[in-house]
Amino acid sequence: MKVIILAAGQGTRLRPFTNDRPKCMVELKGKPLLHYQLTTLKQCGVEDKDIALAAGYLQEKLVAPGLVQYRNELYEQTNMVSTLFAAEAFMQPNEDLIISYGDIVFEQKVFQKLLDTEGEVVIAADLDWYELWKIRMVNPLDDAETFKMNDEGKVLELGKTPQTLQEAQAQYIGLIKISANKVADFINHYKNMDKSAIYDGKDYKNMYMTSLLQDLIDSGWHAQAALINNGWLEVDSVDDLAAYEKEDKVII
Repeated sequence: MKVIILAAGQGTRLRPFTNDRPKCMVELKGKPLLHYQLTTLKQCGVEDKDIALAAGYLQEKLVAPGLVQYRNELYEQTNMVSTLFAAEAFMQPNEDLIISYGDIVFEQKVFQKLLDTEGEVVIAADLDWYELWKIRMVNPLDDAETFKMNDEGKVLELGKTPQTLQEAQAQYIGLIKISANKVADFINHYKNMDKSAIYDGKDYKNMYMTSLLQDLIDSGWHAQAALINNGWLEVDSVDDLAAYEKEDKVII
């Protein structure tokens, strides 16, 4: 297994906390978000040699001794998919590839659920997302994205703007597994996508991760949801930090 943590984010909605550090180094209850993740990964038996950081903004402020780091030199002009593929050399075609956003923290049970779920691409998603979103914002649907599945948990659509709650059966949490036998295909798929196309309003270099996942689904990949019930947090804004402090909403 190889784990790539996307750690290039500038975190503009977390200013001023990100004025002097990348988003993943913002502290929640006195501990950087990245360190929560690394603690969980260690508890799950993942060794440092199998974890890489895909960095960019203020990379020199990352505190992660012993971890290999890759750099997206164009982090200011690109998005997280470009950052992920800056670490392409770390991807091994005979090992599962775990992709994790740098602004989330999660419990061991969440990571284990991802590992235990089978599919060409496995997408961690929270069935109880609405309760967390109510803590974070006034109108949860404003910031939610579609997540549509069939009765077997096969993901059909994600990452669009929902018109109703029924279109958000769960919420993607920013944690993905590409099965070992599909890693090479995953790399090739991305490289062979139409570089002149627009993906959910973004060009190739700025596409969202959900746009890449949807393209895989539309191309016939079996995307399976690893369904969870809470056990994670996303820190995307100053309001998120304040809300978690107020609710004492810390899971680790």
